[in-house]
Amino acid sequence: MTDKQKIKLLQDEIKLLKSKLLKRSSKTSKKLKTVIVPKEIEAIFEIAEKNVGSYHKSFQLNPEKGSIEISGQRYVLIRASALSIEFLEGIMKYYRDRGETEALAIGKNILFDLAHLIGVEDALNFSKLMGLSNPIEMLSAGPVHFAYTGWAQVKILEGSNPSPDENFLLRYTHPYSFEADSWLKAGKKNKQPVCVMNSGYSSGWCSHSFGINLTSVEITCRAKGDAECTFIMAPPEKIQNYLEANSILEKKNPEVPIFLQRKIMEEKLSQSLLEKELLLKEVHHRVKNNLQIISSLLNLQLNTIQDETVHRKFRESIDRVRSMATVHDLLYRSNDLAHIQLTSYFPLLINSLKESYHLKNEIAVELNIKMLTDKFVIEKAIPCGLILNEIVSNAFKYAFKGVKDAQIKISFSEIKNNDASQYELLVIDNGIGFVQEPFTGLNKTLGLELIHSLVLQLDGQISIMNSNGTTIRITF
Repeated sequence: MTDKQKIKLLQDEIKLLKSKLLKRSSKTSKKLKTVIVPKEIEAIFEIAEKNVGSYHKSFQLNPEKGSIEISGQRYVLIRASALSIEFLEGIMKYYRDRGETEALAIGKNILFDLAHLIGVEDALNFSKLMGLSNPIEMLSAGPVHFAYTGWAQVKILEGSNPSPDENFLLRYTHPYSFEADSWLKAGKKNKQPVCVMNSGYSSGWCSHSFGINLTSVEITCRAKGDAECTFIMAPPEKIQNYLEANSILEKKNPEVPIFLQRKIMEEKLSQSLLEKELLLKEVHHRVKNNLQIISSLLNLQLNTIQDETVHRKFRESIDRVRSMATVHDLLYRSNDLAHIQLTSYFPLLINSLKESYHLKNEIAVELNIKMLTDKFVIEKAIPCGLILNEIVSNAFKYAFKGVKDAQIKISFSEIKNNDASQYELLVIDNGIGFVQEPFTGLNKTLGLELIHSLVLQLDGQISIMNSNGTTIRITF
C-alpha cells in the first residue's frame, strides 16, 4: 500500500468516526470540562475526557518515598516558573556573552526540544495504555491530559483541519497557560510570546498522533499584553503561509521553532565545514600541481644550461619549489588542514634533496624529531622547511669536499615554556665549515640571505659555530 493510499484510508476512517460520533453526540452530548472544541468533534473528546479522567483519578502522593504516582506511573512536580521565566533568565545569564537575542534563542530551543520530545513520548504512552490507533482519537487524549497535568486548558478553534497529511492545520488557544501565568505573576512582560513549552508539547503530541512532522507557533500571548495565548500548528514547510495569511499577526512574523533545530543547524554547519575543507584540499592539490609544473619546467630548462653557475642556481630554485610543494601535498593528504606532521615532512624533504644531488649513501643523514605532539602549524612549517632546505643543500654542495664518512645530524625539538612552546632546529655536520662568517653582511649569497630572512619571519634567533665542522642552531 502506497503512502497516498494509507493517507486516504486514514481520512476515510476519520470521516466515518466523525459521522458515528456526531450521531451519538446529538443524543448523549455532555458539556466538556477540560477542553473546548468545535461541535463536530465534541463526542470524540467526551470519550477522551472520560478515559483520561479515569486515568488521573488514581493519584497517590507518597512523600515518605519521594514519589507521586498516577495509575501506576511515576510523575514529578516542578514549579511552573522554574520551567519558564526563571529558566530563560538563567540561560540568558549563562550566555550573556552571546548577546540577549542569541541567549534567549538558545533557551527557547532547549525548552521547545524538551517539551516536544515529552509530548511525543506521552502520546505514545497513552496510545498504548488506551489502545488508540486513530489519529483524531490520539489527538483527543492530549489536550485532556494537558489540562490534568497543569500545562493549560486547550481550546481548538474553527477552521482547523487535523488531517494526517501536508494539509494539517490546528488553530487553538491555551487559556491559563502555565508559562504566561508565570510571567504575569512575576509582574513582568515580554516583547515576544513566551509559551515555548506549550508549543513544543502540543506539536510533539500531534506529530506522534498523525505520524507527520509538525511545529507550533504562538502568535499572541498574554505575557506580552495580548488577550489570549493563540497558536497555529502545521508542517514546518507550510506554516509560514498560514502565518502570513493570519490577520492577527503584526508586520513581523514570529520565529518558527523546529524540533532539534539546533542539531539541524549544527549538521548544516558541519556539512558547510566539510565542503570548505574539501575546497581547501583541492586548493592545496592545485598549488602542489602548479609548483610541480614550475619544477618540471625549470628541470627542462636546466638540461639546456651549460654554464655551471647558472646550472647550480636553477637547481637551488627547483629544490625550494619542491620544498613548498611537499607541504601542500602533505596537507592535501591530511585530515588536519591547519597543521603538518614534521615526522613526514622533514624525511621527504631530505630524500628529495638527496635525489636532487644524486646522493645515495655518500652522506649519512641522521634525523631526530622530538615533538610533544606531531602537529606543527602550517605558518611555521613552510619557513622551517625552506630553512632546512637551504642548510642541507648548502652542506651537500660545499661541506664535504675531501671529507670521508660525511655526516649530517638534524634534530628538531619542542620545549614547553610555561604555556607556550619553544622550538629548536639544530643542524650539525662534520664538514670543512664555512669559509666566511655568514649573516654579517659580508656574504651576499641568496641562500644565506633567505635563511636570515626566514629566521626573522619566525621571530627567532640563529647562531653558527665553525669548529670541527659546522653547527647551526635556530630557536624560535
